[in-house]
Parts: sequence; C-alpha cells; structure tokens
Amino acid sequence: MKYSKQDFAAQSDVRKFYDSIYYKDVSATPGRSRHFSRLASKLDIQPRHHVLDVACGKGEWLLAVKDRGGKPAGIDISEKAIAICKSIIPDGEIYTGSAEALPFDDKKFHIVTCLGALEHFVDPQKALREMIRTAGDDAVFLLLVPNKDFLTRRLGLFSGTDQNSVREDVRTLAEWRELFETAGLEVTKRWKDLHVLDWSWVNAKRWYHIPLRAAQALALVVWPLSWQYQVYHMCKKRRI
Repeated sequence: MKYSKQDFAAQSDVRKFYDSIYYKDVSATPGRSRHFSRLASKLDIQPRHHVLDVACGKGEWLLAVKDRGGKPAGIDISEKAIAICKSIIPDGEIYTGSAEALPFDDKKFHIVTCLGALEHFVDPQKALREMIRTAGDDAVFLLLVPNKDFLTRRLGLFSGTDQNSVREDVRTLAEWRELFETAGLEVTKRWKDLHVLDWSWVNAKRWYHIPLRAAQALALVVWPLSWQYQVYHMCKKRRI
C-alpha cells in the first residue's frame, strides 16, 4: 500500500498524539470487560474463528475474543498500547502500524472489527478496503462509529472527544453507510452502543458529574437510533 508524503506526515501526527498524550500515563494492564464479553457472545465467536481488531488499543476486546477461544489478531498505531496488548495476549498476532496498510494475508479472518476508531483514521476508506482484503468472503465486519446527529451534539452540549485535537471526522449514520458501501461493504444490522450503562462509566469523572452522566446513560436507552452517540454497524462484503 503506497503512501503520499502528506499521508506519512498525518500518520506521524496521529502516532505522536496517541503515544505522548492519549496513552501518556498508561501503565496498568486492562481487566476483563463485561461489555466486551457480552459482545463476543453476541457475535458467537468460536475457537475456529480468526478475529482481527483494527485499532486494538490495549487489547480489552481481543482479551474477550481469546476468552471465547477465538484466535486474536490486532494492530494499533500506538507502541505504548501495543506493548500492553502483547503482554496480555502473548500468543496473538499483534502489530504496531496503521490501519491503512495491514500486515496480514488476504482472506485470513472470519471476523473483522474496528470499535470507536474509524473516525480518527487518516484515510478511513483505504482502511476499510484493507479490512475487506484481509477478510474471508463470508466474514462478518463490526464497526462502531460516532453519530454526527447525536442529540447532545446537535444541542451544542458536546463537541467531541479529546481526540478531536488531532483528528476526528464524525459523520451522520447515512454518511457512514455511504462510506461503507463505497468501500465494498453492505450494512446488515445496526444497534445502539450502551456500554455506558455501567457504574464504571457513570463514575469515571468527578463526583459532581455523576447525576448528569447517569441521566445521559439512561437517556440512551430510550432515544431512537438516530439520536445515539455511537452505533454498531454489522456488515458483510458486497456481492459484485
């Protein structure tokens, strides 16, 4: 996969942000996530499944994959995150690198995931095409992306994550679908991301933020999909 000078510069900026800011103080290895355990069950991951997670971070999701007996593989642009990921999944295929140039063989994976990261990629369409290249013909793709029509955002109460200082390209659900289809995917199912229905998320900030965060978590349960912050898209390869 060829890169332009502009691509290299952009990748360098993103890598620097994640290593020096986003993961600056990271040290502890991640624990097991009930949310990811439920997600692995929902995808019915089996021991025969080769699972690739693009932008795998510290490896929390891949740990859930491993617990189900799946064969985990991952890549992330942050060397700090990958060091932790390798420490908890020493037998996985774990690499430091960009999503736009995956170091994996064609048609290798049964399941390909990218959870909460596509909006930060330098070239999301190129990354999607790389994911498609590495996936089998009947592979399942699971993409978690933010919704530009998130109600709190539309009301001016939310301006994005701390990652928007380096790169955060948020789209509407219709725009995401168009991007996926252009890359070669077909959306087969969508559902709300409700991982915030957990005390660890509600209590993640200072104590006086708890009532507001609790209210937001409960609101997501009743809000329609079009108002959600993050939405899961299950996809398959488009038949030509």
